[in-house]
Amino acid sequence: MPGNVAPGSMGAVMDLAFMGGGLDRAAARRGDEEWHKGALVLPIWRGKICLEDGRLVRLAPDHPALKDAGAPLLLGFDGAQAVAAQDISAWEPASLSETSLFFDPTEQVHPLIPGGRFVELRGVMSGLSPVDGELAATARALTGWHATHRFCAACGQPSEPRQSGWQRICPACNTPHFPRTDPVVIMLIARDDRVLLGRSHGWPEGMYSCLAGFIEPGETIEAAVRREVFEETCIRVGDVRYAASQPWPFPASLMLGMVGQAETEAITLDPVELEAAMWVTRDELAAMMAGAHPVLKAPRKGAIAQWLLSGWLEGRL
Repeated sequence: MPGNVAPGSMGAVMDLAFMGGGLDRAAARRGDEEWHKGALVLPIWRGKICLEDGRLVRLAPDHPALKDAGAPLLLGFDGAQAVAAQDISAWEPASLSETSLFFDPTEQVHPLIPGGRFVELRGVMSGLSPVDGELAATARALTGWHATHRFCAACGQPSEPRQSGWQRICPACNTPHFPRTDPVVIMLIARDDRVLLGRSHGWPEGMYSCLAGFIEPGETIEAAVRREVFEETCIRVGDVRYAASQPWPFPASLMLGMVGQAETEAITLDPVELEAAMWVTRDELAAMMAGAHPVLKAPRKGAIAQWLLSGWLEGRL
């Protein structure tokens, strides 16, 4: 157990979505095609996963809904069962409402997948089994990477998938490209008996969370925490320590959960970065996390922000 994690907190990490599924990613088998035999496929539509009765829909590779799908991408093995993902975003539902909301509440039903429904992963992540959560996160991130990296960054020519979807190669200049993961710090900043919360533009009404931001090139995790908090609120942070991490496939991040101690408390908001920021007392936070606060709403269950705030309340962090 890392020395900078509170005793007993590691077990609680399993409450985080997308973790603990034990998926065998089978990197050594990505170069051959043998895994195709008997594999099951998760259909992904424009970033949404397909569920039936709370479980991921797994289709046979010759299922008619996959007729015009992208190449199968090996996610790994669930025990002895190979599981792949295929992007069926070319399918056009009969009725499709476009939305630019932070969370898309609409659901789509494919006529060839009776019982299944395509849903926003954020809304169901806490209810998935550990292995379904890990598969869903990997599938969403990997299909998203292929959809947005179809051209070679070195010469601009179209690239092609290789290694069962875990690489793209440019036929023109032979440059290999690999799926990317963006490191993000998300931090619980405390001072005495209060924590710092903020909300981004476009979030659901009343939703507040921990501050977060991308790590810049040449920057340490600790430096990123201090820089992001100061840029967004002008609060200076002293001691910083690691708590836990979480894959976050929106679109492809690794959230590094940190705990920091504020050295100042006056907030000067950067209105470009944040819509609002405030200090919240322990009692206010407890009410918010319990859904009893008249204004503030907690982060989604299963998200690392929710885990950090709950851990602080319970004395685990």
